Amino acid sequence: MRGAREAADEGGVLGREYRALTLGIVSVVLMIAFEATAVGTAMPIAARDLHGLGLYAFAFSGYFTTSLLAMVVSGQWCDRSGPLPPLAGGIAGFAAGLVISGTAHSMSLFVLGRAVQGLGGGLVIVALYVVVGRAYPERLRPSVMAAFAASWVVPSIVGPLVSGTVTEQLGWRWVFLAIPVLVVLPLAVMLPALRRTAHAPADTGAQRMDGRRIWLAVALAVGAVLLQYAGQDLRPVSVVPAVVGAVLLVPAALRLLPAGTFRAVRGLPTVILMRGIAAGTFLAAESFIPLMLVTQRGLSATLAGLSLAGGGLTWALGSYVQARPRLEPLRGRLVQAGMVMSAAAIAAVPLALDHAVPPAVVAVAWCVGGLGMGLVISSLSVLLLKVSPPSDAGANSAALQVSDSLANVLLVAAAGTVFTALGGGSVAPSAVSAAAGASHGHPAAFAAVFLPAAALALLGALVAPRLHPRG
Repeated sequence: MRGAREAADEGGVLGREYRALTLGIVSVVLMIAFEATAVGTAMPIAARDLHGLGLYAFAFSGYFTTSLLAMVVSGQWCDRSGPLPPLAGGIAGFAAGLVISGTAHSMSLFVLGRAVQGLGGGLVIVALYVVVGRAYPERLRPSVMAAFAASWVVPSIVGPLVSGTVTEQLGWRWVFLAIPVLVVLPLAVMLPALRRTAHAPADTGAQRMDGRRIWLAVALAVGAVLLQYAGQDLRPVSVVPAVVGAVLLVPAALRLLPAGTFRAVRGLPTVILMRGIAAGTFLAAESFIPLMLVTQRGLSATLAGLSLAGGGLTWALGSYVQARPRLEPLRGRLVQAGMVMSAAAIAAVPLALDHAVPPAVVAVAWCVGGLGMGLVISSLSVLLLKVSPPSDAGANSAALQVSDSLANVLLVAAAGTVFTALGGGSVAPSAVSAAAGASHGHPAAFAAVFLPAAALALLGALVAPRLHPRG
């Protein structure tokens, strides 16, 4: 009896065989999560001190744009040399970008640091998926994905508070310069275990780096930047960068993602498509919730941010639920149910535009949406690894992340364009409006962001049955 128990323990994600690797890769995700929550809090102060508010948006888009390129490179690098080189290089690049931004004395250098950080982040996130596919048996992969989701819980709650305190007491630079210290733990714990389990390429005859795909990734990234720029500037002349951006982005996306992705062909193409729909709709809505609560309902920035905190907790719960072995045959239905929950949550948010409705409805709705996203995102990651042969794990993981990031960029940009066109650009959060508890803004501009996102999420629920190949 004791021997059976010990064997089971050794076979779990925290058993003797996998403990060091699990703790290491979870530490990497923890580092990325803390950076995402902490740096976002310090960013406005950094831009103000560097006299670069005009480049504020590019501090975000610079990260996402270079990460799109890095994801494609990382996928090929992993298939050619195994996940260890891109993972180590990505962590180093991520830390270097933070140091560049933290020591910058101009906004242009700050944006450069964010771009370098995006290169590192793109390499890391794809390599992590390949590590899971190479090092863990199929029965343990749902648990690893649940651990990834759980790694976001604490940073989502304490990250803004810690970052705000450090920014006020020590200065915004220390937020950027302190995070690289977190790199030491993942490297020390994970790399020895990774060398033993997943360092070698899956196929000794793995192909060389495909220069054509890398140039397509460059076109995709440049096209995304041009479309973002055009969406922020609604003058007629912005049609030019918008057209050029679309000409670059659309063909590149069609070639970089699996054939049939945008037609929801059964199996891998639908898995890739669903990741973009799920992540893009949720983030597009989430980006505008704090602004709505501050400008339309008079909440403080802190309370508006805390309205989203429950979603992080329930996201981890949803990821934990999908990892139960008895639910494995129902994975497609879990994704469909999660998308319905996400759509319902997003559709419920604009109810708070009515002052007769308590703002707490947003916090409740986002708990429901977070639960749905926990079911969806982790399940899609498991399905991707299930339908990917080892030799294609890197390329397919890269396609999943490209779909995620590209949908985030495009749907947030589209939401911002509609928001501005309907007068939302005149809405600005301020202490005065918060104290007054009223706003003369444009509620319709917020509704025009949330309702289409909810409709697209619901469309994702209708597509979900196509996740599994026939037979």
